[in-house]
Amino acid sequence: MKNTKTCPKCESCDIVIVDGYAGAYGVGNNIMTGVTIFSAVPVDRFICCKCGYSEEWVRKEDIEKLKKSKKTHK
Repeated sequence: MKNTKTCPKCESCDIVIVDGYAGAYGVGNNIMTGVTIFSAVPVDRFICCKCGYSEEWVRKEDIEKLKKSKKTHK
């Protein structure tokens, strides 16, 4: 949905985006890579308004931060 602007389930183009954020105490749609709010990696949500399907995407500039985090593994 992020790239095609079309839902892969129902093919609707009625897509909304909820930007990821990190609020006080780490609340929000994010991945904490450390202890403080400054270590949060926001996760954006793409939601189909027709069928409700959703996808979550990490921004390209934050992928390296995730790869370096001790909280992730392969």
